[in-house]
Amino acid sequence: MNIVVCLKQTFDTEAKIKLTDEGRIDSKGVSLIINPYDEFAVEEALKIKEQEGGEVTVVSVGGQKAQDALRQALAMGADKAMLVDPGTDEVDEYAAATVLAKALSGLEYDIILGGWRAIDDGSAQVAGRVAELLGIPVVNTITKLEVADGKATATREIEGGSEVLEVSLPAVLTAQKGLNEPRYPSMKGIMKAKKKPMDKTTATELGLDSLSAKVQALSFSLPKPREAGKVIDGEAPDAAKELARLLHEEAKIV
Repeated sequence: MNIVVCLKQTFDTEAKIKLTDEGRIDSKGVSLIINPYDEFAVEEALKIKEQEGGEVTVVSVGGQKAQDALRQALAMGADKAMLVDPGTDEVDEYAAATVLAKALSGLEYDIILGGWRAIDDGSAQVAGRVAELLGIPVVNTITKLEVADGKATATREIEGGSEVLEVSLPAVLTAQKGLNEPRYPSMKGIMKAKKKPMDKTTATELGLDSLSAKVQALSFSLPKPREAGKVIDGEAPDAAKELARLLHEEAKIV
C-alpha cells in the first residue's frame, strides 16, 4: 500500500500575528508547524501502514523552512519526503494544487491524504483540485476510514448527522478533527528522521516553467480588538428590553 500525504507548513495556532509597515504578515519570531489537519492525515497514513503494510511519503510545496514540517512527519513514522520549491512566494490554491498534482503524478500511490483545509487561508480547495487534476475521486472531511479490497470506506460529518461513502482506490481523502489523535515523535523517531530520504526539487524541474498564481492578496488587516462587555442591571423584564434595544441599535444583529 503506497500512501502519500500532502502537508503544509503554517503559523502556530497560538502565534501572535503582526503586520509589517508595508502591510504584509511579519514572520519574524513566529514558530511554524504542520497544519493541524494535515497532522491528522499523517497519523491516519501511519495507521494504514501499520495495518496493511506499505510506505508513507509526505509531500509539501514551499521553501527551505518547510523541511522542518517534513522532518516532523518523518519522525512520526513516515518513510520518505519530497519538498517542491514553487519558485515564487505567491502560491495560491491553483498553484499549490498544480505543483502537487505534477509531483504526485511521478509517484506510485493507492491513497492520497491531506487535511481538509489549512488554518492560515482556510480555503479547503487544494485537495479537491489535486483530485480533479489526477482524475481520481475525493472524499472530504472524513472522521473514520477503513481500507480493504482496493476500496476505501469513509465516514464524514454532514449537517444533522453523518454519511458513509465507498470509493475505489486510488482516491484523495481529507482529514477532519476526530479522525484520530496524532502521535508525538519519539526520540528514536527523531534520530531516524535525520537519515530518511528527502527528495528536493522545483516546479521548473517538474516541467512547470510558467507557474503563476491566479489569486493575489492585495492587503492584510488585523481584526478589531474586542470591546469590553456590558452588564445590564435592573429587573428581568426591563433588562430584557434593554438587551433587545442594544442588540438592535448598537450590535445591529437583530
